[in-house]
Amino acid sequence: MPTAGNMHIMFFNDRIDAAVLLAQKLARYKNKNPLILAIPRGAVPMAKVIADKLNGDLDVVLVSKLPAPMNPEFAIGAIAENGWTHIADWAADTGATPEYIEEQKKAQLEKMRQRRKQYTALLEPIDCRDRITIVVDDGLATGATMITALHSLRKMEPKELVVAVPVSSPTALAEVEKYADTVIFLLAPMFFRAVGQFYAEFPQVSDKEVMETLAAKRDKTQSERKE
Repeated sequence: MPTAGNMHIMFFNDRIDAAVLLAQKLARYKNKNPLILAIPRGAVPMAKVIADKLNGDLDVVLVSKLPAPMNPEFAIGAIAENGWTHIADWAADTGATPEYIEEQKKAQLEKMRQRRKQYTALLEPIDCRDRITIVVDDGLATGATMITALHSLRKMEPKELVVAVPVSSPTALAEVEKYADTVIFLLAPMFFRAVGQFYAEFPQVSDKEVMETLAAKRDKTQSERKE
């Protein structure tokens, strides 16, 4: 893991680099039938690396952030595909009215319905009940998306609910720890501004890449079962 300039900011080459390092910290779960759940889209390639290294299953947990009115990159909350919603305390300060939030919830639910339809054609959803369940994301800024994912998964009664992220803001980490049994992370710097700040390369992950990753995992699993 290199450093950036004279500031000695630690960063990852890319998501795969981060996933390899994260898998090392998750080694205790290897061969324990863990279920690795990615928050699409950025975390999907990472989760596949982790699932392969831990000999676990791969799936996605569908959660969408609710964007601020004037800043689509800033989350004022998040919604899970089952409709459970987390709204941040500061949402109103961004200009988000109750009407705006309802519109965003409907729009994001529709997007998730379409995504689930696409993904299920490649990989059937896996039940996390009574399984070690590791939820992966490429980083936590506000923590809203992860909190929403954890809340929806907790209802399914996993054996252990684990969060695994390469980097997080200290504030988000403190919030997420309230909802998880275990939190595994590599960095939680005080100077956190954005997740992408800690990656040398941080491109958008396309739906096509997500679907190719899920298909590759499906094919690998089917091949192993035949052997």
